[in-house]
Amino acid sequence: MSRRLQGLGVLGVLVAAAAWVYSNYEFSGTLDQFTVRRRGAAGPDLGPAPPVARSSNTIRVATFNIQVFGESKLEHQAAVAALVDIMRRFDVVAVQEIRAQSVDQIPRFLEQVNAGGGHYHYVLGPRLGRSNSKEQYAFIYNRASIEVDPSSVYTIDDPDDLLHREPLVASFRVRGPSAQEAFTFTLINIHVDPDEVAREVNVLDDVYRAVQRDGRGEDDVILLGDLNADVRHLGQLGEISQLTPVVTGKTTTNTLRNAQLDNILFMAHATTEFTGRAGVVDLIRDLNLTTAQASAVSDHCPVYAEFSIQEGGADGAIAGREVERK
Repeated sequence: MSRRLQGLGVLGVLVAAAAWVYSNYEFSGTLDQFTVRRRGAAGPDLGPAPPVARSSNTIRVATFNIQVFGESKLEHQAAVAALVDIMRRFDVVAVQEIRAQSVDQIPRFLEQVNAGGGHYHYVLGPRLGRSNSKEQYAFIYNRASIEVDPSSVYTIDDPDDLLHREPLVASFRVRGPSAQEAFTFTLINIHVDPDEVAREVNVLDDVYRAVQRDGRGEDDVILLGDLNADVRHLGQLGEISQLTPVVTGKTTTNTLRNAQLDNILFMAHATTEFTGRAGVVDLIRDLNLTTAQASAVSDHCPVYAEFSIQEGGADGAIAGREVERK
């Protein structure tokens, strides 16, 4: 049965005070039509972006639910060391389940990620949830290879309360190629509530289409996160024609290797920048951890997909599909 999220609009994202305060915009309308009006902007100057130094003509985009990523995990040195290792493998990571009371949780974490000369920064969403245990989304990205458009950052508004945690949206561009040739893309970061999967996946199709029609004209819209569902149970989200998941079949995405929960989805005919290579980072095997050590990091594994840095792809076609658990 088709249905609409009446009154779905967009709210400006709340950015942590320790980082910059992103440009403030006013959004209004519905899924079918909404407008964007600038209110103003403020925030410290990050200075010039670092020079681009590439070893390949691709980028890796990942999603990672860092289970209960709060103060206690940040104090767990072994877990943080593993998280630092993971972040450095990717150009941009959509992070779910941040549960921090302080505004400097992510900046303190990135100090360790950037130790030795890294240039990772972040976009942080507002605290969300119906209970006292609020969660935040974040995009952590490497400024040496990726830049974010501050005016593109917003949180989907859900006045009918159909989603427990409304997705965080942001648009990015690869650094290096000219502005006309660089791969640009929009990410939708989502954590589906495990107790409301059937309901929420039947809302995410409307969310995806709303972001496609947000006025930016971006054809590469990528939804990624913890869906708490495998590819057979994506409901109306999975019914969008040509919306392609990178994790398929019986591939598992959790630490204990018994569930498929996380995924990255995009329109196959539009996102020809996808190289066909994607995978799951196995916290136990790939990081050489015991089950107990890996579980201290997260109950989820990172899922990633690889894309060309050139708009349209290096040869304008999708390479042979290669999804692996690494």
